Amino acid sequence: MSQAVTLYNLFIASPSDVAWARAQVRQTVNAWNEIHAKHSAAVLLPVGWERSSAPNMGRPAQELINEKLLSDADILVGVFWTKLGTPTTEYDSGTVEEIERHILAGKPTLLYFSGEPVALDSVDREDYERLVTFKKSCRDRGQYHTFDTASQFADDFNRHLAMHMNDLIGTSASPVGGTKIFSNDELSDSAKILLAEAAKDTQGSVFVIRHLGGTAIQTNGRNMTASNERREIARWEGAVDQLVRLELLVGRDTKGEVFEVTTLGYEVADSF
Repeated sequence: MSQAVTLYNLFIASPSDVAWARAQVRQTVNAWNEIHAKHSAAVLLPVGWERSSAPNMGRPAQELINEKLLSDADILVGVFWTKLGTPTTEYDSGTVEEIERHILAGKPTLLYFSGEPVALDSVDREDYERLVTFKKSCRDRGQYHTFDTASQFADDFNRHLAMHMNDLIGTSASPVGGTKIFSNDELSDSAKILLAEAAKDTQGSVFVIRHLGGTAIQTNGRNMTASNERREIARWEGAVDQLVRLELLVGRDTKGEVFEVTTLGYEVADSF
């Protein structure tokens, strides 16, 4: 069944060294849409120069980006780490130009600065100094946010996005995974049991241990898989997958074996 929705454009502004952050922003926006679009009648569309622009000769690239993408943006998210970017004809970088023009338009502008360690020999010192100068210029013009890890950025941006969307659409939308967005049908019984048990674990950890005899899913000193029957294992694997998809658990390794409860996960567990 179709329904009328309001489309909000979210512009992603960042230099080349934070591609992972752009991907995270898109992931969080997509998750917000999955949870909130139907009930809020609002849809967020992430846009940026990487995916939303096409080749066009005859005019400066930044001018085209400003006209085709930035002018329609309702929210801007800017992320920096070690680079400010390439200067344009009017501003210190294309990213800075996008941010400054959006601020002048009086629209919500979310700025993030990463404090994650970096090898000094991989940093362009001149570019980094320009970034430091820009960051200082932002101090007296509003509030920006700093983070130290990718997982912290994911959690923080998720929460901040919900706050700004509340203001834009005037609804009670919660952060992705927040307590208001789950009904009994949206989390499986197994997912609820697993999350509640993981929240009691001192480290908030969930382990998926695969061995020749089957798979064990453990948390808080408890083995959730009571048997090695494939049906039983699949049920608990599905619970882990659902909690990760809804950002109530986050993976902590590359093998899909170690997970931890997120801030939102604890909030949901406390509501059970």
